[in-house]
Amino acid sequence: MPETLAPAYYAARSGGWRRDVWAVLHPPYTAWHLSYVLIGASMAPTVDAVRLTATLLAFFLAVGISAHALDELKGRPLGTELPGAVLSVAAAVGLLGAVGLGFAGVTRVGFGLLPFIAAGILFVFAYNLELLGGKLHGDFWFALSWGAFPLLTAFFAQTGRISIGALAASAGAFALSYGQRSLSTPARLLRRRSRSVTGIVELRDGTQVRLDEAALLRPLEQALRAFSWGVVALAVGLAATRFL
Repeated sequence: MPETLAPAYYAARSGGWRRDVWAVLHPPYTAWHLSYVLIGASMAPTVDAVRLTATLLAFFLAVGISAHALDELKGRPLGTELPGAVLSVAAAVGLLGAVGLGFAGVTRVGFGLLPFIAAGILFVFAYNLELLGGKLHGDFWFALSWGAFPLLTAFFAQTGRISIGALAASAGAFALSYGQRSLSTPARLLRRRSRSVTGIVELRDGTQVRLDEAALLRPLEQALRAFSWGVVALAVGLAATRFL
């Protein structure tokens, strides 16, 4: 019988609450999407460290905790044993904390921040709970909500406006997140839903290459690893250039 794979490359197969919490936080992907916050803020003419810290914390609470907790509540894709009540409380506390930071930011940035707060709430619920018949759960909405949106929000939180440069950079974040989803979807299919994989690729010279889960997963997850830490390194480099 084939070995059961872990639900994600960064999650262990064995159980335990530490493994479950680590898996639900999705550390590589959370760091990836928080990097868009750093990039967006670093594009501002001047960077306010307090606003940047608040924006990073708000997105960590909304995406890293609340959105991921709601996602696990919807069908247990990671197979964790965390009680539903714990996930519900984490989702509520995370979102309330993020919204609270957002409203605090309104006093410094202005009322123009309110649409960003509303959009963030919509994305957390509509995407992760697959509301509206799942219409906001596709590749486009993932790239918009977890790619373009954090970058544009972070720039606006620093400047109180939207620039052509920020829009162009947010389009780049959209494209990267769209690519992330295109890679992670088949990887999740193999790890979480497939029972076995068998096949052969016959090359023109007659050589045969056997296919299995590992062979199919390797290029997908190597790319995901490289992109996740590559975007983090880019964001840290931009921020360091501004602050150091």
